[in-house]
Amino acid sequence: MKTSAPLVLSALTLPLALASGSAFATQYLSLEQAQQVIFPEANAFKPTTLTLNLEQMQQVEKLAGLSARSVAWRVIAAYQSDKQGDKLLGYIVLDEVIGKFELISYAVGLQLDASVRQVEILTYRESHGFEIRNANWRKQFVGKNASTGLKVGEGVANISGATLSCAHVTDGVRRIAAIAQVALKK
Repeated sequence: MKTSAPLVLSALTLPLALASGSAFATQYLSLEQAQQVIFPEANAFKPTTLTLNLEQMQQVEKLAGLSARSVAWRVIAAYQSDKQGDKLLGYIVLDEVIGKFELISYAVGLQLDASVRQVEILTYRESHGFEIRNANWRKQFVGKNASTGLKVGEGVANISGATLSCAHVTDGVRRIAAIAQVALKK
């Protein structure tokens, strides 16, 4: 009888031991919810794919100080439509970066002048560092563009225990701000 008890405990604890870090995944906002939070005055959203050419990729890399990482980006244009037509309000760019081990999905709202309007964390999959979801941390990005204060320690504060998440999301926002400057600015 003594030999069966450890087997029962092992059978019960094995699934817990095998669980991945993704068991901590939290979806904070759906895409539709993020659109409404970032552009509450919009009544139309039109998704599109932005494709950067080689020259634009080089400009993004120079402006952001980071690789452009991809030629194709998911962009959603926010409009306010009325009888007189559609008025473009700005854009939302969707992206994912690695936290420590898992992906962080987020959305960056951009004004027409390529400045950051808002950053929203959509899904966080790490066991630690979820504090980047705090509104006060995300507010640090508002009004900044690719050349102004979009680096941890230079306009964006770090959060102890969320160092990699802070750094990677900040780099991602800087890259998106550079993309907006190069390819979306009106």
